[in-house]
Parts: sequence; structure tokens; C-alpha cells
Amino acid sequence: MTALLAEPEPEAVIPAAAVPQVKAMLTRTLVSLSMAVVAPAVLFWTTMVAFNVDAAVSVALAGVTGAMCWRLATGRSVPRLLVLTLGIMTIRTAFTLVTGNTFVYFVQPVFADAGVAALFLASLWSAQPIVARLAPDFYPMEPGLAARPRVKRLFWRLTLLWGLVVLAKGTTTLVLLLSQSTANFVLIKSTAIIALTLLAAGATVAMSVAVGRQEGLLGPAGSGRSPA
Repeated sequence: MTALLAEPEPEAVIPAAAVPQVKAMLTRTLVSLSMAVVAPAVLFWTTMVAFNVDAAVSVALAGVTGAMCWRLATGRSVPRLLVLTLGIMTIRTAFTLVTGNTFVYFVQPVFADAGVAALFLASLWSAQPIVARLAPDFYPMEPGLAARPRVKRLFWRLTLLWGLVVLAKGTTTLVLLLSQSTANFVLIKSTAIIALTLLAAGATVAMSVAVGRQEGLLGPAGSGRSPA
């Protein structure tokens, strides 16, 4: 009888300290994009205008390397996007400085974007789309959470979105490279790509927040704080 009258056990909930705010998610996203996309583009263009392309490629690479070293030295997590950017830029910069062929430096991202877009889109037919593997950079992800139907659909949609964005980025780069001077190419391309990336990031955050609210994953203001 006592057992029948006992209150049912409450459903398991995610601890408040483990539930990040929307502000924390936005901060992580902006930090990742700033270090991997915006800062290298600004460093490259300003150095190229002031000096030359050789100096620009070196300074841009040094900036990305410095950002990674700073995060490691201060105990902060290193975004996977920053690691990917550093790897690609290292190869491009080494080839450019050795051969002196700046056209190859600028055209290499077209092939890289084609490969990345193909990887994203092909992963849509796998058990774990690419975005599912990148998600822990922005939200504490556990297997049970990643397996929820709404979350799995979100990963699929975001993988499709970013696959198309990267494909558009590569196409835009090729068109501008074949039609603009070097200075105009860098300026227009950087502006267009940054704008496209920020729009896609905004859509990503909006879709993620919508699903997070439905799943009860986002805490109110003042709950668990996550370092950038």
C-alpha cells in the first residue's frame, strides 16, 4: 500500500550546470568563425595591400597558428574548424612560397571546397552526418542526446545546408578569380564569403535553438556558463 501511495520518481533531467545558454552557443560560434574565417581574411588583405602576396600568406598563416597556440596555452578548447583551417592554410602557404605561384594559392580553395562539399553531402547517407561530429565544438554532446530524432534531423539538415554553402563558396571563388584583379578578388571574395558564412551561421543557430527549445536543452539566462 505504501508503495502504491509513494510519489513517482521524477524524470531524469539535464543538470543546470550542463545546459548552456543561447548566449554561450552564439559566443562559441562567433569565436570559431572569427578565428578561422574573418581574422585570416582581414590579415591577408591588409598585409597584401601594405606589402605583397608572399607576406600576406605568411601573416595569415601566422595569425591562425597564433590563435591556436594561444588557446592551447590558456587551456581553452581548440575548435575543429580552426584545426581544419590551419591544416589547409599550411599546405597552401608552403606551396606558394616554394613555387612562387600565387594563382595556385587562390585556386586551391576551390578544389578544397569541392572536396569538403562532397564530403558533407556524401555523409548525408551515413549514420553520422559531418555536422554531428562537429557539434561538440558548440554544445556538450552525449550519445543519448545525439540519438534523439529531432536532433538527428537537425544534424541532417545542417549538413545539407553547409554542404551547399561550401559548394557556393567554391563556385564564387572560381568566378571571381577568373574575372577580377588580385586586390579586388581578395576584397570581394572575403566580403562575400564572410557574409555568406555569417548568414549560414545565423540560420544554423536559429535552427539549433528551435530544436533545443523543443528538447529542453537550453537553459534560461544565468544558467550554466560556457567559456569561449
